[in-house]
Amino acid sequence: MGAFHRLNLLHFTLSLVVIAVNGHNITAILEGFPDYSVYNSFLTQTKLADEINTRETITCLALNNGAMSALTSKHPLSVVKNILSLHVLLDYYDPQKLHKISDGTTLTTTLYQTTGNAPGNLGFVNITDLQGGKVGFGSAIPGSKLDSSYTKSVKQIPYNISILEISAPIIAPGILTAPAPSSSGVNITGLLEKAGCKTFASLLTSSGVLKTYESALDKGLTVFAPSDEAFKAEGVPDLSKLTNAEQVSLLEYHASPDYKPKGTLKTTKDPISTLATNGAGKYDLTVTTAGDSVTLHTGVGPSRVAEAVFDSPPVAIFTVDNVLLPSELFGKSTSPAPAPEPVSSPSPTPSLSPSPSPMSEAPSPLAASPPAPPTGIPVGSPADSPAGSSENSTSDNAAGHVSALLGTIIFTVFATVVSSVILS
Repeated sequence: MGAFHRLNLLHFTLSLVVIAVNGHNITAILEGFPDYSVYNSFLTQTKLADEINTRETITCLALNNGAMSALTSKHPLSVVKNILSLHVLLDYYDPQKLHKISDGTTLTTTLYQTTGNAPGNLGFVNITDLQGGKVGFGSAIPGSKLDSSYTKSVKQIPYNISILEISAPIIAPGILTAPAPSSSGVNITGLLEKAGCKTFASLLTSSGVLKTYESALDKGLTVFAPSDEAFKAEGVPDLSKLTNAEQVSLLEYHASPDYKPKGTLKTTKDPISTLATNGAGKYDLTVTTAGDSVTLHTGVGPSRVAEAVFDSPPVAIFTVDNVLLPSELFGKSTSPAPAPEPVSSPSPTPSLSPSPSPMSEAPSPLAASPPAPPTGIPVGSPADSPAGSSENSTSDNAAGHVSALLGTIIFTVFATVVSSVILS
């Protein structure tokens, strides 16, 4: 009987370890709630689930199957992604906090605001504690109505993730009528040139690799485009010395035949195949993350993923700080320790014969959305200001540190229990 109790303790401890290490997984949580199966499916299709899983403090405003079906039957996937990202709040709200909002109303940042595609306060949501105990939700754009309301709580992992059902989609003005670019209509070179990647765009065109990129658009494509400055950096090999086939492989190495927004890159553990991949472990990339920063590794040197130039399923285009040099063409790094910059080679200053001379000044990347909402009072009918104020963000940071400490303690207990079971 003693051994049985020890095994139960081992199983319980292991469960705690899994929770502490993995944090939350939105798709796994929602699998237990069939009323949200359509919502869950579209979180996966749009890759929003990956972004949600990388966040430490977040609230998902879920729509039931009926509301989701009505939404998705009328709009393409790119528009659905924008709408659903407006339903992901970058703060923790449980039912208790909804009814303790300071002054009865607040504007909160959403995942849509972080995309750079939300002008003004389009990426903010108005939450208002209404008369009669109801809580209304609506766009933070002045004049917007509170067309959605809190229905019920679905699931909470305190101060980590909260899932709440709301009655109807939050529709920000213009989010449905804005033209959704189709993958076949994406102007790759135009986007690259506007983002300061003219040299890379010129090489794609002169080499014919642009046609390879365009043929992959419908099934999914992620492009990692070096900036003009990256091609002028010290240590970049003389690309004119490459054969035509090698130059094609180099340019194909800068794209993956799959849609991988930044949230997906942050959760990627396995090597990423590229358009140049021609066998297991050939011409692939590995990914490391540090906070919100994503770095690609080629075996020759690292390159940080800088800005999102374009992100609309099934296409994502990013700028990167350095030219991606595959080890298949340029050999493995010989540096004894990791370095933040690519390994220099003894070759001369790059001579980019296939492309025009780089501009002395490259155009700025696409402008990001403003960081904070205006201070005006949102439209709504707030209840009398409740006693007590809303929770602040510092408590969330403290919760993160406590979680890390708890993980360490649980691992220690887990090791002790395993030893006890083995030795008994």
